[in-house]
Amino acid sequence: MSLNVQIIQPPEILDGTTAADLQDAVTQALNLSASVILVDCQTVKYMDSSGLGALVLALKMCRAQGCRFCLCAINQQVDTLFDLTDTHQVFDIYPDRTAFEVAIA
Repeated sequence: MSLNVQIIQPPEILDGTTAADLQDAVTQALNLSASVILVDCQTVKYMDSSGLGALVLALKMCRAQGCRFCLCAINQQVDTLFDLTDTHQVFDIYPDRTAFEVAIA
C-alpha cells in the first residue's frame, strides 16, 4: 500500500495572522485523502501560541481522519516553545525531511 504524503511548508512567521492558512492547508491535504501530513518547518523563524494552537488543532484534525501528522526541521525557538508548553511529546518530530522519509519508508 502506497502512502499519500502531503507536505506543508508554513511561512517564516507562524502566528495568529498565518495560523488560518496552516489550517486551510491541512484541510486541503485531508481532502486529498492524505495518509501522512508533514509540516516542514525549515523556513519557520518564529512561532507564537497561536501557531502552536494551529498545530495542535491540525494534529486533532488528522487524528480524527486517521491521518498521521508529523513535523520536521523545527528551530530552537519552536523547540523551546514545545518544551515550555509541555507539548513536545505530543508531536511526531523529525530533525529534517530526510529523517522523515527514512522513517516512513
